[in-house]
Amino acid sequence: MQQFNCPFCGTRDQSEFTYGREVAPVPALDASPADWQRFVYERDNPCGAHAEWWHHNHGCRQWLEIVRDTLTHEVLEIKAARRSKERA
Repeated sequence: MQQFNCPFCGTRDQSEFTYGREVAPVPALDASPADWQRFVYERDNPCGAHAEWWHHNHGCRQWLEIVRDTLTHEVLEIKAARRSKERA
């Protein structure tokens, strides 16, 4: 079982988390249907380090940004996905 070190709850089994999608800019609410289709259905699928959104649904219920190596599944970085007030 792969382990994720949640910044809020500590180390937990991957089974507590649900994959969301790769990290990508979210289109504006009034964006074209083509922009929304790209956001929902198209993925990069790279080899190597890749940023993904995961939801800790059986813990703190926070969204996390996890940088994971897609070849080895090694977790390189985990942080809260929410924006800080300085970045908003």
